[in-house]
Amino acid sequence: MTEPRMHIIETYFECCGFDHTFLQGGTSVYLWNLSRAFAARGHRVSLVTPAHGRLDDLRGRYDVEDLDYSDEYVLPLVLDPGVWHGFPAEVRLPVRTTAHRIRLEGVDLYFLSNDHLDRLPDTFYPPYSAKGRDLVFFKPLVFQVDSVRFLRRWFGEERAIVHAHEPFYHYLLPAALRDDPGKLVVSTVQSNMPITKKVYAPEVRRLLELLGSGAGVPQDPGPDPAGPDLEAVRQYQQLTHLHYEYPPDHVALYRLVLENADLIDFLSPGQLDFYASFRDTPFEALFARLPLARAVKENAHKMFVGGCAISDRWLAWDPREVDRSAVLDGLGLDPALPTFFHNARYALHHKGQLELVRAVDRVLSEGLAANFVVRCISGAPLDDPYFREVAERHRGRLHLESERVDERRVFEYASAADFCVFPSKFEMDTFLIAQGEAMACGAVPIATAQEGMAHFRHARPEPETTGLAVNRSFAEDDPLLTAALVARIREAAALWTEDPARYRELSRRATAVARQFTWDHCADLHLAAFHRLWRGEPAELPAERALRHGWFDLLKDEEITEEAAVAHGDPGAYARLAPVDAPVARRFFRAAWERADFTTCERIADRFPTAVTAGDLRQLRERCSVDGDGTLVYRLPHAERVQLVTPAPRGPAARALPDVRELRRTGPGVFQGPPPGPGARLLLTLSSGRVTWDEARHG
Repeated sequence: MTEPRMHIIETYFECCGFDHTFLQGGTSVYLWNLSRAFAARGHRVSLVTPAHGRLDDLRGRYDVEDLDYSDEYVLPLVLDPGVWHGFPAEVRLPVRTTAHRIRLEGVDLYFLSNDHLDRLPDTFYPPYSAKGRDLVFFKPLVFQVDSVRFLRRWFGEERAIVHAHEPFYHYLLPAALRDDPGKLVVSTVQSNMPITKKVYAPEVRRLLELLGSGAGVPQDPGPDPAGPDLEAVRQYQQLTHLHYEYPPDHVALYRLVLENADLIDFLSPGQLDFYASFRDTPFEALFARLPLARAVKENAHKMFVGGCAISDRWLAWDPREVDRSAVLDGLGLDPALPTFFHNARYALHHKGQLELVRAVDRVLSEGLAANFVVRCISGAPLDDPYFREVAERHRGRLHLESERVDERRVFEYASAADFCVFPSKFEMDTFLIAQGEAMACGAVPIATAQEGMAHFRHARPEPETTGLAVNRSFAEDDPLLTAALVARIREAAALWTEDPARYRELSRRATAVARQFTWDHCADLHLAAFHRLWRGEPAELPAERALRHGWFDLLKDEEITEEAAVAHGDPGAYARLAPVDAPVARRFFRAAWERADFTTCERIADRFPTAVTAGDLRQLRERCSVDGDGTLVYRLPHAERVQLVTPAPRGPAARALPDVRELRRTGPGVFQGPPPGPGARLLLTLSSGRVTWDEARHG
């Protein structure tokens, strides 16, 4: 059956990947490549974006058509008095928007221009420092309103799929277009912003009224339903970059998208999984208690993976044509040594660069014969004295650079490397193109076992693995991550030197996996979902995804598996398949113990006392104690780190920071520290990489 020709409208705050002089971020490159792929398949493709005050620049290089479009209105901004001190409660912005079009490679690019959208022509994005001080902060919000009005007026009742990107930049669109039968909205989650990020509800309500939307603004129930027992857990999230608190007059922008979009698109299967449950992270326990977790589950059937890709140009280049010796000699390095490569923007904690440089410093100081090419791109000389000191100390073994260079030069670096190192943290990466690029050149990855990077298979077991993995990290300046990198770098250097056949096999696999991620494949994934939506087929939740997240109430009995029920500690789900007898209960207890799910352990011990040995029960009940001198003692054989987290008293500041103290390891699986204070909890990092919580005192 021939699929119909669709009109796909891409919209984002920056859709400028067609011109490198007009480019700010990776999402823009993604949009341009995907749009070209859609157009090549015969679909009508439009891009809607602000002109950012750069129309004159564009006129010098392209045929810019000034459209017969003028939209004049007054935009009401209801300001949060807790942020916008000294400003009126509502500011009314006069807006007069014009539209301009460039037709390029089968794609129509529409640029919206007005006094507000044309500000910040060099950086496009308002600095966070503008919040509460300068109304330019609302430039992205002006674009949201402008784009909805443009879609309605210019395209009228035409049927189209509106493909919007990054919820923070389009949270009004799904609600505003929800009741328009001709506009189907697909929202792509480009980055893992905190899922609970909120915006001022009166502002949202007023703008939706302006746009004539009948969609309501979801209300969270008063105080945080997590309750005071999780105060330490709640406060700790500020250190994980996964969750922040907001006053009650705010609304979760992702919930607005979840409840009003037709489909939700993700860049990788792991990103979708992570954003659905935050499994094995410090946020998991708190997230499960929030209203947003229920909204995610209720709308999980809308979610699909559209994917991401490596550029066609990068894949077309041949790494074998790169002169490895010339590249490394040019950097002052020794081509006879194994070479490790890192390439990312300078983001000290997000990209794990502090731990990486600490690891490089350690292995080179201990005499490892290896080269390191470390690119921390900042557009300016790095101002970190430690980085400069390490680079100077290991001149001839470490090349450190921060400047932007031609893409071909980066390709040569990657092609000259034997390993690529990507120790990203806090699960902020959603696809990580740079890792895929290096792997496509044959570099064997050493990378964090983040779910958002799982598609590169470096954390898979044999026979699928492409490289070496280190556990995820949710801590700044994490000594566990540094130690793991040291061990993996040594292992990799030994592999390269002592087992070249094994190295070549991993390199071959890395190349083969990375080269699967093409824009044609990405277009296939998107178009399959778009066509189902276009035909009006209801979206369905795959049973496999429900099993992964333990959503057994959404499954038929025959869809449940024993393995999933045990993995999630749900005897009730297991009982829908078969009786839970003593041997099965024993399986539940052991699996729960390994993931430090002590609540399930206690439940099994109470319901099935014959399934648990006296030794197991003693280990469970006596894992945490306080000695007579007040010393806290914690015993867990598979714990790598135990931290005591004590909440700060709640004051006027909503975002209080807790006191965090690492317990001292005094023996295998034994940790000691100060006595727990009121409300304290223990944060456990297990050898598996799982991070979870426990009571600070037991029994």
